[in-house]
Amino acid sequence: RREAERQSRAAARGQWASKTEYILVVAGNVVGLGNVWRFPYLCYRYGGGAFLIPYTLLVVVFGIPLFLLETSLGQFTQEGFITCWRKICPLAQGVGYGYLVLKVYELVYIIIQAWALFYLVFSFRSELPWATCNNSWNTANCVSLQDVANLTTNETAFPNATSAATEFWERRMLRMSRGIEEVGSVSWELLLCLLASWVFCYFSIWKGVRSTGKVAYFTATFPYVMLLILLIRGLTLPGAFDGIYFYLYPNLEDLTNLEVWIEAGSQICYSYSLAIGNLIVLGSYNKYNNNCYKDCLWICLLNSCTSFVAGFVVFSVLGFMAQKQGVTIDVVADSGPGLAFIAYPQATALMPLPQFWTACFFFMLILLAVDTQFTAVESFITTVSDLFPKLLHAPVRHEIFVLVVCLCNFLFHILFITEGGIYIFYLIDYYGGTRVCQNFLTIGATVAVGWIFGADRLLDIIGDSIGQRPSVFFKLCWKYVTPALSLISYILYLSDYRDLKINDWYVYPNWAYVLGWMMTFSSAITVPLWVIIHLCSTTGSFRTRLLFLIFPSEFPRLEAEIEFLCIYLYICMALRSELMAVSHLLASLFV
Repeated sequence: RREAERQSRAAARGQWASKTEYILVVAGNVVGLGNVWRFPYLCYRYGGGAFLIPYTLLVVVFGIPLFLLETSLGQFTQEGFITCWRKICPLAQGVGYGYLVLKVYELVYIIIQAWALFYLVFSFRSELPWATCNNSWNTANCVSLQDVANLTTNETAFPNATSAATEFWERRMLRMSRGIEEVGSVSWELLLCLLASWVFCYFSIWKGVRSTGKVAYFTATFPYVMLLILLIRGLTLPGAFDGIYFYLYPNLEDLTNLEVWIEAGSQICYSYSLAIGNLIVLGSYNKYNNNCYKDCLWICLLNSCTSFVAGFVVFSVLGFMAQKQGVTIDVVADSGPGLAFIAYPQATALMPLPQFWTACFFFMLILLAVDTQFTAVESFITTVSDLFPKLLHAPVRHEIFVLVVCLCNFLFHILFITEGGIYIFYLIDYYGGTRVCQNFLTIGATVAVGWIFGADRLLDIIGDSIGQRPSVFFKLCWKYVTPALSLISYILYLSDYRDLKINDWYVYPNWAYVLGWMMTFSSAITVPLWVIIHLCSTTGSFRTRLLFLIFPSEFPRLEAEIEFLCIYLYICMALRSELMAVSHLLASLFV
């Protein structure tokens, strides 16, 4: 009966046409912009090759276990990241709503795709506009690409100088205002780029996984072709191996810096797409007997290897640029947009055939952003559709709902292509998408699965579906290691909080910081809020309500077991010497 119900639901929701499509979509989702700029930047900033030590360790004890947990959760329940908790632990459904709030903030990253498309169009000009100062938007302080070396080695002679690449980024494309208070007008060129990005996103997902899987054949594989081309070109540049040495040279003293370990965990969450619901949704379109265990190991390995190779691509080019300018690499490299839209375009402009190499880079950037974007939108649409299956799972209604979601997001994101849009983008990126939200939701998810639903039960389900029970190592990670690391990172982030500043000089007004903290806690507050509301709205004694909300109807348990669970959790916090005696006493009482 349960198998018949599962097949009927799969027919209504849809499934992957093949295992290859699933692998490509998930790989495209987890291999994104974070691999190209964020990992290399963190690696050189925190000890070079020494950063790989905490990164690799946390991949094993945090990244892979949580990846398997979310993927298997979706595959078992065949639900989105909200309704899946009804079959696991209804009281933890607030975790799913937290993912939904994070998803709203995550969708703003499509603006990076619009930026890359803008740069791609300008890459075909006979003279790259970020290489010279002969443009209408340049100021008297502009320094052309040929004079950047003088700018960095003799700052006293150019106290207020800015590079042509920086002025193109700030004055031509972004047209930055003086602050978030001055929103200004909309850039019609970026408006067209944003519209093209959302149109492509719509036609990638309008038929659900049937269209998503087909698009991934190109968008998930071609970036690797571009990455290989850029890698070969980068390794042949003069000064490339200086950059690679800087990238890999281990500074073991940085291992004593707690921030290195925190950033390593943050990078794993960011690049593996953990704790935002995507993996649950993508896994829910699998067949029940799909080997999610093997998929997890291979995709995680692919993601980390891509990050590592991307470091060679980036730092070989930065080494070349540093040699051209006669400076050290830490001067020319920066994180985020500074690396992708300022430093790298400068470097490609110094190469022979600069238009070709610039176009390759930004085309790769667009494809990386596309995969991440349409899987984020697909997971949002799937989850909302699963909340209202009769209304939204119908064929025509589904396409209309996708269109409404894309149109509403497009209209909202127009705000980010105004003159003050970059300030709003940084505010949402720093507060709305911060790791503290993911850490809090990870704690809720692992406690619900590891302690309430039962880590052993999930391992048995995985074993039943693939024919082999995974190692007990995953049980230990789900119950102890992952929630402990998330809690530590959550506390350290709050204790080491610093206000957001732009270019080290712009300070946001107080109301913007208040708005930022509201965004930070808007996803975390859903977990306790859901618990409080449903405990208060459910009838019966407290023990009856707790039993009803913790255990799903598919897995009924004796009422005595909830008492044993509460007592057992309390005992775990007591002295170890008392644990065995009290446990025997409780066992005798239940018998």
